[in-house]
Amino acid sequence: MQDGSFADVKPRDAWQGLQKIIPTEEKIKYLAGLVALGFQHIDAVSFVSPKHVPQMADSEAVMQQVSQARLPSGEAPEIIGIVVNEQGLERALATPGVTTIGYPYSISAYFRRANVNMSRAETRTLVEKMQRDTKAARRRLVVYISMAFGNPYDEPWGPEIVEETLVWLKGAGVRTVSLADTVGAASPEDVADLYRAVKDCVAGVEIGVHLHSRPEGAAEKILAAYEAGCRRFDGALTGLGGCPFAGDALVGNIATETVLTTLAARGVATGIDAKSLAIACAMTGALRETYAHDAEAPRPN
Repeated sequence: MQDGSFADVKPRDAWQGLQKIIPTEEKIKYLAGLVALGFQHIDAVSFVSPKHVPQMADSEAVMQQVSQARLPSGEAPEIIGIVVNEQGLERALATPGVTTIGYPYSISAYFRRANVNMSRAETRTLVEKMQRDTKAARRRLVVYISMAFGNPYDEPWGPEIVEETLVWLKGAGVRTVSLADTVGAASPEDVADLYRAVKDCVAGVEIGVHLHSRPEGAAEKILAAYEAGCRRFDGALTGLGGCPFAGDALVGNIATETVLTTLAARGVATGIDAKSLAIACAMTGALRETYAHDAEAPRPN
């Protein structure tokens, strides 16, 4: 049995797009529940402007309680907090329980300007500072490479651009990177081809994938990445969280249950049993029914 690691991105990636604000107490109960069920890697909070993402305005208050949560083994989970600037970095590093800082780094100039309004040079300077500061604080940094699998804005794109970015990130000291299919356009073949093309260019760097997909195509993409050598997968319970850039309402985060069942079918030890997964999906479904505007039932595996 081989181990597969993943980060459940539901709490942050999925919640931040909801129109209804989830009460702080509900977030705490949900996140602590995931930890108690054995979810070791949780992308839980973000430290961004409350004006732009009001759902995440209570990240410090949430983590004040969630920082006490422990896995069944008694160990603390990995809690990822997303930041996009120095102010967010300072907030995250001052927040107990945030073990890992996450930063979305776009290789698309258009997308980067639209999201963080920074040049490539400015974002690279920021990443270098993040790496220094997180290391000094004994935290970790994970960088998500947006538009890694293609660029819909008529800008230059190719595996060599992704490779150059990975080499630069390694030189800056980053040791965990996730390749993001931001617009959900990559086919399983695209996923496998890019991963194989870049996985050996940065020895010692863990390269994961953050994929978007229609539900029926998700398992095939996960398998393609796994067979290409990927062992870190992002997912969102029940597939909550869309992809506003895809132009297809059915394209969104790949469901964590799809990730886990697909890997388990290949004999991968995920650390989450079927009962715990079912409970987590039920918890997510209850939140979704109350706070998601679509009020859909959970997506099928």
